[in-house]
Amino acid sequence: MHRWTPETDRIASVLLGYVRERLRMDPVPLDRPLTPHALEELAGETITAEGLGAEGAFEVFRTVLAPAIVSVDHPRYLSFIPGAPTELSTLFDLVVSASSIYGGSWLEASGAVYAENQALRWIADLAGFPPGAGGCFVPGGTYGNLSALTAARETMRAGRGRPPGRWRVAVSAEAHSSIDTAVRVLDADAVRVEVDTRFRMTGETLRAALARDGTEGLFAVAATAGTTNLGVVDDLEGVAEVCAELGLWFHVDGAYGGAALAAPSARERFRGVERADSLVVDPHKWLFAPFDCCALLYREPELARRAHTQEAGYLDVIAARDEWNPSDYAIHLSRRARGLPFWFSLAAHGTAAYAEAIESVLAVARATVAEIDGRDYLERVHDPMLSVVAFRRIGWQPADYETWSHKLLDEGYAFVMPTRHRGETITRLAIVNPRTTIDDVRGILDTMG
Repeated sequence: MHRWTPETDRIASVLLGYVRERLRMDPVPLDRPLTPHALEELAGETITAEGLGAEGAFEVFRTVLAPAIVSVDHPRYLSFIPGAPTELSTLFDLVVSASSIYGGSWLEASGAVYAENQALRWIADLAGFPPGAGGCFVPGGTYGNLSALTAARETMRAGRGRPPGRWRVAVSAEAHSSIDTAVRVLDADAVRVEVDTRFRMTGETLRAALARDGTEGLFAVAATAGTTNLGVVDDLEGVAEVCAELGLWFHVDGAYGGAALAAPSARERFRGVERADSLVVDPHKWLFAPFDCCALLYREPELARRAHTQEAGYLDVIAARDEWNPSDYAIHLSRRARGLPFWFSLAAHGTAAYAEAIESVLAVARATVAEIDGRDYLERVHDPMLSVVAFRRIGWQPADYETWSHKLLDEGYAFVMPTRHRGETITRLAIVNPRTTIDDVRGILDTMG
């Protein structure tokens, strides 16, 4: 298994050829999910004592498994939050895997950590963070939010000790589910903050929630820069003011929307993010990196290092060195150098190309608004702030949305799932792929007429 043989050489050519063809497809096939029974019938038992052989295993993947995976990078994949990795980032992901990099410490991966830190610095500069800011790349926003809130709690514990009651975090009613997950994992409670008429947590709604529930045990406020359901950016400046007054950790979940910091036309919507104590942005969403890659940044990384550094005899040689170890800044020890594909694409294409790509997505989102407003059978439910456009088909019930969505997917045309907003079933288009055109959007909207 651990030798390069003629068979290995042959399968390498097959696999690299598949990668080359997949990247050249325009568009890629959308594909669709299959039932467990269908996959059992088609693939059968793939794990055997004798093995299928490399070519046999790949044939199962190519003909059965791959067509049962919805392509997140298809231009009409507009559900959840899509992805659109650049060709260069995907190719470099192969290099990272082939290089067998342990990315947890400077001692073992100084070159990788140096490059990752430069990519992190670009995001930190976009956010207006100070020169000393830093962090690491983690798998996704859930890891990032949990790690940031852990650092917040440990910082508060060091300064004030354990509260007489429960630890608590102030959370917007529109926050991502991963924030609630992080609060639950920390065995803390959520103080639910209502939103204003634009679906934002604001300084005023935060003050109202704290006046109602008090501040005992409160150690952080989690705001959002681009909610998943509606793409809303909270009133970051107002929330920052409250946090500064009360001495609370200010965390911003920008997993989806934070990428728009690179777009000059959108930067003003994030006013106040520069005051955050921690920030997450997912390059695998709107910064065109492959899965999985989340940038986690701290205003004062030393606070996070105190919270996360693991201690063990075999780690003493690393801890004793005054170097930047990514394992010190999140809930992980072993880690892939998952920021390198993003770094390679960013270094190769330049930051101006990223700004242009994000601006192009925002332009399609604006054109989508005009398309919806021009159709008497559709009605928007909000004024989009970024690139998520949510709307209703007038007269439809939940079952109508389900039937429509499944038909689009079964036909291989588009992936657009319904969602719920304030108890009502609606749908939404999450546009982050620069390959998505307004003609793609028009085609989808036409099917609702």
